[in-house]
Amino acid sequence: MNHPSYLYYDVFDSPVGPITVLADDKGVNRIDYGQFEERITFYQAWTKRHFLRGEFKQDAEHQYVKQTKMEINEYFSGDRKQFTIPLNCYGTSFQRSVWRALLYKIPHGEVKSYKEVAEVLQAPKSVRAVGGAVNKNPFSIVVPCHRVIGSNGKLVGYAGGLDKKQKLLEWEGNPQLQQAK
Repeated sequence: MNHPSYLYYDVFDSPVGPITVLADDKGVNRIDYGQFEERITFYQAWTKRHFLRGEFKQDAEHQYVKQTKMEINEYFSGDRKQFTIPLNCYGTSFQRSVWRALLYKIPHGEVKSYKEVAEVLQAPKSVRAVGGAVNKNPFSIVVPCHRVIGSNGKLVGYAGGLDKKQKLLEWEGNPQLQQAK
């Protein structure tokens, strides 16, 4: 397997706080909330697990880093509802199937429960596994795990925090919102 020499990154501000983008020459590897420096230990472990080695290089002009920032800014300005960023996914086969379902089966402004996502995958008993895969989603905002809610209609389980999940769903104009209690 060819391993990247560098993972290029940059951090940019958004209405839900700073976002860090990691990319290589094949596409975007991760989109995470927070500053790069706050997540460096996680990124080093993630890189070691998937690439065995790798160095980080800040590059705001890297094609996929730049495209990600542009598309997320368009999302927040209301000019984009679907993303075209090439995603370079690292995860199990099941995780990738869940992420694809989120990407293609939950349109902008809509939500589905974890149970409904499991049903989309034709694996209705895999609700907990779906939850685990949603929790490991490496592409915040772009792969819309914020659109997955509890079966009772409440906001539950978002790695970025329920406040961000609420803001994103409000941003998309979702009328079904209920704050988690």
